[in-house]
Amino acid sequence: MSPEAWIPITLAAAFLQNIRSYLQRRLTGVLTVHGAAYVRFLYALPFAWLYALLVVDEPLAAVSNVDFWAYCGVGALSQIAATACLLASFSGGQFSVGTVLSKTEAAQAALFGALLLGDRVNASMAAGIGVSFAGVIILSGRMRVDQLKGRTLFLGIAAGSMFGIAAVGFRGAALSTSTPNSFEAAAITLAIAVTLQTVVYGVFLAVREPSSTATVLHHWRAGSLVGMSGMAASACWFTAMAMVSAALVRTLGQVELLFTLATSAWLLREKIGIREILGAVLVAGGLLLVTLAPI
Repeated sequence: MSPEAWIPITLAAAFLQNIRSYLQRRLTGVLTVHGAAYVRFLYALPFAWLYALLVVDEPLAAVSNVDFWAYCGVGALSQIAATACLLASFSGGQFSVGTVLSKTEAAQAALFGALLLGDRVNASMAAGIGVSFAGVIILSGRMRVDQLKGRTLFLGIAAGSMFGIAAVGFRGAALSTSTPNSFEAAAITLAIAVTLQTVVYGVFLAVREPSSTATVLHHWRAGSLVGMSGMAASACWFTAMAMVSAALVRTLGQVELLFTLATSAWLLREKIGIREILGAVLVAGGLLLVTLAPI
């Protein structure tokens, strides 16, 4: 497989995630925030295992070591914690602030990846991460410095940390499997991670919002579309992270913002101003630095 294969795989992941997010937003009118979030795990579960069984000959034999379960468990639980922190940071109308702070994920993934897995970050990668993050700030809208304080600041940074740890955890899990094939390693890692998340988040939902479980099951048709598109996106994310560092993948994954901007301009006919153009240029420039960086 070409060393650059992670680039189109990551672009596919971002595109598919954009579709999953759109489908998931359609459920927010009939489900609670946590109920809509749980849909992505519950309905991705059967598709994830179907994919794993099709791709991997002996799925459980490939993960018969302690390192895999440690990394996968940390990744799965960190992603749930990240989602909770991000949702909590939105309280009080701080949506843009929480979103921007959570986008520190790429930089934090670079740090955690270097510490835990020995992933290398060169000057071009670091510059790309920084430039693309500047673009994210501009695209997020008007965010005042005085908003970067207290609970929102803590929760936003915590969300970025947890997302970064989750990405590194999933990469570590994939690298810990007995198969050198990135697609096989990603497939079994995804199936087990989604299983853990479905169980843990399901217990949380049953305790916190018992009525939401029945509502989630009632909307199985829409939920199945979310699960299928979400599983496809995650399969691409996990495969790309099995090939290169999580920081590179998550930085390039910010191309999702450009997909969203294009959708707003061309399909929804929304006006695009100088701020959006500048932000898009910075994001694109940062992504170019990352993709051209020697690995």
